Amino acid sequence: MSDSLTEESMGSGPAIASLSIGTKSIHKARIRIIPFIFLLYIIAFLDRINITFAALTMNKELAISSQQYGLLTGIFFIGYFLFEIPSNLLLHKVGARIWIARILVTWGVVAILTGFVRSVEHLYVLRFLLGLAEAGFAPGMLLYLTYWFRQREQAQAVGLYLSGMPIASILGAPFSGLILDRAHWLDLSSWRWLLILEGIPAVICGFLTYFLLPSRPAEAKFLTMEEKEWIRTELENEERQKLKQRQFTTLEALTNGRVWHLVAIYFGMVTGLYSLSFWAPQLVKSVSSGYSNSFIGFLVMIPSLVGLAAMIMISRSSDRTLERRYHVAMPAIIAGVALVLLGAAHSTFPTVVLLSFVAFGVYGFLGPFWALPSEFLTGFSAAAGMALINAAGNLGGFAGPSAVGLIMQKTGSLYGGLALGGFSLFAAATLVLLLRSGTQTKTV
Repeated sequence: MSDSLTEESMGSGPAIASLSIGTKSIHKARIRIIPFIFLLYIIAFLDRINITFAALTMNKELAISSQQYGLLTGIFFIGYFLFEIPSNLLLHKVGARIWIARILVTWGVVAILTGFVRSVEHLYVLRFLLGLAEAGFAPGMLLYLTYWFRQREQAQAVGLYLSGMPIASILGAPFSGLILDRAHWLDLSSWRWLLILEGIPAVICGFLTYFLLPSRPAEAKFLTMEEKEWIRTELENEERQKLKQRQFTTLEALTNGRVWHLVAIYFGMVTGLYSLSFWAPQLVKSVSSGYSNSFIGFLVMIPSLVGLAAMIMISRSSDRTLERRYHVAMPAIIAGVALVLLGAAHSTFPTVVLLSFVAFGVYGFLGPFWALPSEFLTGFSAAAGMALINAAGNLGGFAGPSAVGLIMQKTGSLYGGLALGGFSLFAAATLVLLLRSGTQTKTV
């Protein structure tokens, strides 16, 4: 009896030790990696959408029409699309530390220059260049997380990182409103100071990234040798499981039907997402015309708070159950319904409530969605495939806001364009539910 107990204890010892090392490794990676890239994403998303607040006074000063504004917000994604895939492949080759630092400094400089434009034509050029400069950042960070976390932790890791998106609105909305109301220095308009001041952190963080962000776990000074080895072994085991099913080359990843299915889903999702992000301040102001820009900023912050909670809650649920499809589709349907119903809201309270449901859906699906590509892609194929999904899908960021602006120009109302964003979310949810079972996570 004593011998059998001893044998059992000896057998369980390595498993307990492994679990302990694994728990510590994941905890350290979460604490040391995610907060920093989370900060970078806040800065990225703020520089991408701060034009939505600048527009509250900029459009009048530069005589920008609704249709032109829609094109201004969307043209960013054309430059973004053109350089996304090569940028991600370069990141995988030269390392995240160097390449992400380069991206941050470049887009920070362009963002600052945007504050000195003199015409809508200048804005078109600089918004295009801003997209070109930022290309590769978002999919690069998503790829970077696959270097640190296993499939079973990825939705939550991605969700925590992408929670920078609603946080950017939570912090940026009231801050942007205050700048618009109070910054009138050196004979420059407040909207110019808004664009300049919010571009400076990207340049600063670019230099910090070079010194603080390890490209791979093997370079991480905060991990012990045992912890580095545990992460390497776990990720290699997952990679072998993927390669047993199918090994994709870079070219095959770019032409794979499953990847393009995810592109179509993400296109519909992003169309709805940016219909919210780029038009929410103007929508809230249209039903709250008596309020200051600062108060509009605080109202726009409310849906982002809801979106942040949804992102964390849904990502955790998806990782806990290892289920992805319904965790993507259901939030998309909720957001789609809310966008369509916005046409019936003509006062501040129902508008903010419905925008909160939109935020719940469009932020909530992101973590589970980005856990899908890494279920079957690895290495350079993951770099190329994730970049393609993000780049082509983000063309919805061009299509959505541009369509809203065009419809508003023709009808004098935002609601037709927002409803179009709602229908795009319904289409995306349908495509998610049609995903082949091979794209779902399997318990190993």
